[in-house]
Amino acid sequence: MRMQNTPLLKVEDLKKHFLLKKTSLFAPQEKVLAVDGVSFELQKGETLGLVGESGCGKSTLGRTILHLIEPTSGKIFFEGRDITKLKPSELKRLRPQMQIIFQDPYSSLNPRLTIENIVGDALKTHGLAQGSEVADRVALILEKVGIHREKMRCFPHEFSGGQRQRIGIARALILNPKLIICDEPVSALDVSIQAQVINLLSDLKQEFQLSYIMIAHDLSVVNHVSNRIAVMYLGKIIELASNKELLANPLHPYTQALMSAVPILDPDKKKKRIILKGDVPSPVNPPSGCRFHPRCPKGQEICARVEPRWAQVADNHFVMCHLYAPCQPR
Repeated sequence: MRMQNTPLLKVEDLKKHFLLKKTSLFAPQEKVLAVDGVSFELQKGETLGLVGESGCGKSTLGRTILHLIEPTSGKIFFEGRDITKLKPSELKRLRPQMQIIFQDPYSSLNPRLTIENIVGDALKTHGLAQGSEVADRVALILEKVGIHREKMRCFPHEFSGGQRQRIGIARALILNPKLIICDEPVSALDVSIQAQVINLLSDLKQEFQLSYIMIAHDLSVVNHVSNRIAVMYLGKIIELASNKELLANPLHPYTQALMSAVPILDPDKKKKRIILKGDVPSPVNPPSGCRFHPRCPKGQEICARVEPRWAQVADNHFVMCHLYAPCQPR
């Protein structure tokens, strides 16, 4: 999955496993395979959409990339530098370039602080501004996201959900980052507000020359802002392609099922819905072979025994499925 240019972000075989508490002294140590061998690249100025069902590891992947959660293994390169080997002091200096917008605009803002303090504290922490300069920069960035500077000294409870998410966006922008991970930034908002926030993110991307990783479970939201889309299932990326290619030609049976769930606006057109059987397996004990095989409508005998390899089926279109990368076990 290599691109021609030097990527802004490169992730190699990234894993994040959470150890579970042992039920007894002699019980085996179990672990949740939240992210289990993910690799991809993100170019400068690109938006990569990351989609999948709840619990597939999307948010964990985003937070592990930012080192909000320490990775179990793998490598993360930011502008060619392996940040998994950085000391805490070096990682702190890198933090302004990599920011996150959280999913819940209510719990992500400290209710005891004013908006000026919430957005401006990062400037003080990283020594980028002091005194009146902090207030000036906060006022400027708030107006960029549609919050009037007169509201700077208000508290989070005085704003609507959409306004709070705009404040969260301002907090991410204030340090002038190169990469922003958007962790389902509109899923907690009313439908009428979602489009406004998505359009705002698109405008800010152009103005500030940003790169995004857009995490969502709604393919229509991701398609609107993404250059490429990665589909994730049970800790692994199983398909990766440009947004147009993926929507026009979804290859993995799981991707096809996701696509069939996207509503269409034309009432005269009908779409055949693909209903997957069973429930998502536990990440504590994922299925052998292809992790999707217990629910796959096109599963073969080999799928239960052999993990599929990555196959490139078109220009920058990759899929992990035995239908496109047939192999025989040894």
